Amino acid sequence: MVNYSLKQRLFRTRDWKKEISHWILLLIGAFFIAAGFALFTNPYKIIPGGVYGLGRIFHHLIPAIPTGTFGLMMDVPLIITAFIVFGKGFGSKTIISAVTTPLFMNMITKYIGEDPTDGVCLLSQYLNFSDNVLMAAIYGGLLIGLGIGLTLRTGATSGGTDIVSMLVVKFAHIKFSTAMIIIESTIILVGMFVLGDWKLPLYSLIAIFVSTKMIDFTLEGANSDKALFILTDKQEQLRKYILYDLDRGATIIKSMGAYTRADKEMIFVVVSRRQVTPMKEMIHKLDPHAFVVMVDASETIGDGFKTFEQY
Repeated sequence: MVNYSLKQRLFRTRDWKKEISHWILLLIGAFFIAAGFALFTNPYKIIPGGVYGLGRIFHHLIPAIPTGTFGLMMDVPLIITAFIVFGKGFGSKTIISAVTTPLFMNMITKYIGEDPTDGVCLLSQYLNFSDNVLMAAIYGGLLIGLGIGLTLRTGATSGGTDIVSMLVVKFAHIKFSTAMIIIESTIILVGMFVLGDWKLPLYSLIAIFVSTKMIDFTLEGANSDKALFILTDKQEQLRKYILYDLDRGATIIKSMGAYTRADKEMIFVVVSRRQVTPMKEMIHKLDPHAFVVMVDASETIGDGFKTFEQY
């Protein structure tokens, strides 16, 4: 009994440490996202999509209101809508990320400046990429991608257009990636017309491409999908979580222990990169002694992923 209680305390300690590390990682991720926008994309009118890209467009029209503030103004109603539509499953970490990112962005802009040509602010003196906007797009994409990747590793999202895409997927029944492409492309095109810069789409696409690759790298693998083989005593609870919370399908494979010869049932499931962290945390929560094999799925064709018609 003493040993069991000791194990429980150790597990609780590990859970607290893990939770604290997640919150720290979340704040670091929010800071990197903010720095990418404030230092490298906003000053040069690069619009790498998202609510902050849209916020940059509004800031161009109303200079008195900072880009981060516009982003927050759009994030708040989106978060409220997500709570109404998706319920309590919509995580608190996403809310904190959506709130702290614009605050960091405004803070950086206030102390560094936002006009690289004024010759006075710190941005103009030490981080002036006016003659090399391509490098600004690359550096901005790297920082934004790193920040989003760290955020995803905590099981959260960065809010904004992620929420819009989730809503589009739910009601329009299209793929998440398709929804993201439509939304981000629309924001870039709007930015091109409002800001009046026909070179803008090229730099914006470069920033988006770099950030996407950086997200993949931060999440430890270029492959977006993961295949999991799970042996657990809490199979029914995990099955329900996969089907109803993750909204994924799964296959139950009849198996047998080589040593014990005992009949077992193994769960086989493929999840997206956004679902890897929540999946691992739920497995650990339900059954810390579960046996899990996770491998990269170089391609996944079927319901919820790619279709044969895409080839």
